Amino acid sequence: MIELTGKTAIITGASVGIGEATAEKFAELGCNLVLVARSFDKLEALKEKLGKKVDVLIFKCDVSDEEAVKDIVKKSVEHFGKIDILVNNAAIWRRWIPFAETESSMWKDYIDCNILGTMYFTHEVLQNMLENHYGRIINIGSVAGVYGNALQVDYSMTKGAIISFTKALAKEVTDKGILVNCVSPGSVSNKQDVPEASDLSFTGRTGTHTENANLIAFLASDEASYISGQNYQVDGCRKKM
Repeated sequence: MIELTGKTAIITGASVGIGEATAEKFAELGCNLVLVARSFDKLEALKEKLGKKVDVLIFKCDVSDEEAVKDIVKKSVEHFGKIDILVNNAAIWRRWIPFAETESSMWKDYIDCNILGTMYFTHEVLQNMLENHYGRIINIGSVAGVYGNALQVDYSMTKGAIISFTKALAKEVTDKGILVNCVSPGSVSNKQDVPEASDLSFTGRTGTHTENANLIAFLASDEASYISGQNYQVDGCRKKM
């Protein structure tokens, strides 16, 4: 049985989509939460909902702001005493354009948020986890980082980097009690828990935010105590398109 009671998790990009579903799932399992996103209004609404079950801190933050990340982690550790789980979910992706038509400023936006934002939070949280000889880090990748998506070259590059980052870091910290894994979604429905028809997977539909959150919760739990350095594709048996 998955159990997160007494644990504390930081979830980035927590105001919508997979981040929001993960926050809701963790709260159901008794996990205290530090929710981070750029949309503070949505975070306030989520805290109002989940704060009835667990202790919730919320922070407005662009994860590419390293100093803001340091401040959030510091305040979170001061409040909860420890950070057990980190879910690096924040990312930007909604753009489809031929690489020849992109500009370097666009690439830097993806790198700053998707790669460096993940690294900033991981680096800051890691020291506390090392001190406690315990941690669960779940990075959110994408099938784009596995297969490469046309018209999303820069996004695909960043998600490939996240997958490699996961595997490399796991080799450094797994023997210290910190397990590092990656969840790579395929197509995800626009509405939570409402699958949509899709020809991108052999299931014939998209996945849902909660289906991704279920795996994230498992990897965050002690039920996954022998799993580290892995990338799990949640893609309904993806067609390589």
